[in-house]
Amino acid sequence: MNERILANVSCVAIDGRAIIIEGPPGSGKTSLALALIDRGAALVGDDAITLLVEADALRAAPPPNTAGMLEVRNVGLIERPACEAAVALILSLDPDAPRYPQDVAVRQLGGHSVPVLPFATGDAIQALRAETALEKHGLDWPNAARAATRRKR
Repeated sequence: MNERILANVSCVAIDGRAIIIEGPPGSGKTSLALALIDRGAALVGDDAITLLVEADALRAAPPPNTAGMLEVRNVGLIERPACEAAVALILSLDPDAPRYPQDVAVRQLGGHSVPVLPFATGDAIQALRAETALEKHGLDWPNAARAATRRKR
């Protein structure tokens, strides 16, 4: 088995299948990963992953120095459990991605063919960033105040 670091990508796993998210700095890689984690995906890595090249599979694993950490823009570093998964897809962030992809390209990674899909991100994730900011930087409400706040909703 060979290992290599793939830098400047984020990666999550859904049902044991890894999605590598690539794009230029500030394009929304971490934000998309965070939104997917909110929906039940598991973190593999943020800003880098370790590719485990095996004869019959290509696996994504957490990077050695930042395993379990995400850098959320305007919030800071947060921690989440990290896992390893078989690489299933590369989402290539592109604001001009076609609405209906005609053909999905394939990229060779470690001798394995991986589908690459141009993918436009939306702007509906600010709520997730705000919730993360509250979790990381917000005051911890006493239980009585929290209960009163819930009753008002």
